[in-house]
Amino acid sequence: MYNNWEELEESINNCNKCKLCKTRINIVFGTGNKNADIMFIGEGPGADEDKQGIPFVGKAGQLMNKAFEGLGIEREKMYISNVVKCRPPGNRVPEDDEAFACLDYLRNQVILVKPKIIVLLGSTALKNICGKQYGITASRGKWIEKKGILYMPTWHPAALLRDENKKIEFWRDLKEVIKKYEEIL
Repeated sequence: MYNNWEELEESINNCNKCKLCKTRINIVFGTGNKNADIMFIGEGPGADEDKQGIPFVGKAGQLMNKAFEGLGIEREKMYISNVVKCRPPGNRVPEDDEAFACLDYLRNQVILVKPKIIVLLGSTALKNICGKQYGITASRGKWIEKKGILYMPTWHPAALLRDENKKIEFWRDLKEVIKKYEEIL
């Protein structure tokens, strides 16, 4: 584990721990406030993220930004990352070995950020952080506490693009995050 951001970011620069390194344009490490109280973790970069090297800048990220704006959440005050740091081909779900290869990077990000709340965006984030026994449909909107951190599983913004009915639940979940955050301040 790394004790500072410089060492951690340096350690991932030429990562070749899994086959995703062969097709990536950029490693998409994370963005935002490195001392955030709230952290968002998604699945992995898409095409736009791979091009720009920044998580959640494509259509799903734009939708998430609209939700942030509507709820008064300042994206710059959050820390946003993904389970895998390189784009899976065709935006497929990361395979277990790919997620495992990146988990130490993600764990180290969590250790350095020290968030009070982590919002898990979708099934891949939920299963890789909290355990394979969790399913997003059953867990969405329900708090999970582990090692002093509160986790809120919710839909990945890409799921909202496929099913508009999930937008209401996503909105409610983010409102619950804000409410809980204000309670623990």
